[in-house]
Amino acid sequence: MARILITSGPTRQYLDPVRYISNASSGQMGQCLVQAALDLGHEVILVSGPVQVEYPTAATLIPVVSTEEMLAAATEAFQHCDGMIGAAAPCDYRPIEVADHKIRKTGEVLLLKLTETPDVVASLGANKRSDQWTVGFALETEDAHFRAITKLQRKSCDLVVLNGATAINAVDNDVDIIAPGGSVVESVSGSKPHVARRILAVIQTQLIDRHTGMDGKFRD
Repeated sequence: MARILITSGPTRQYLDPVRYISNASSGQMGQCLVQAALDLGHEVILVSGPVQVEYPTAATLIPVVSTEEMLAAATEAFQHCDGMIGAAAPCDYRPIEVADHKIRKTGEVLLLKLTETPDVVASLGANKRSDQWTVGFALETEDAHFRAITKLQRKSCDLVVLNGATAINAVDNDVDIIAPGGSVVESVSGSKPHVARRILAVIQTQLIDRHTGMDGKFRD
């Protein structure tokens, strides 16, 4: 049995006390990955942004709001995990300044200055131990395979799951699971529960089994 960290859902970066930048990630893929990992007998620690889906109660849930909170929670949890699956869609930008009070309409153009947020998967990948593995997700709308492979290398992932924008808040998904050399290990289409089970099956054979001895304990 492995202890797996899974990140899921969007994050929010507030502009003022009531407005925020986010995205349409629903957490459905993360929910299905959690269930697939539990079905294989693994322990799951889940770090999730705000979502409406209900996660399996057998997972240990750590709720967060911002990308910075997700990074902090994931960094702490990952120390005690064998691997991680980064299925979350953290907000990539945050405002440089957050207003203390609600921003009022003035009839003028409102200009926002944004700066990049930290990359959760890249941060964990750069600091993982030799006995740990990381799997990232890449949602791309152009040059998909090239960009996914670039992300895999830049984020020090052991596998990357490539999908498109049609996956957002949808019941189905269409993914390619890509290895570090750029080869497609498996292409999967269908319901998100089915896709999640296939992703976990690949992770099991490609990563978990390779790190596990006959006694079930992880090792280099």
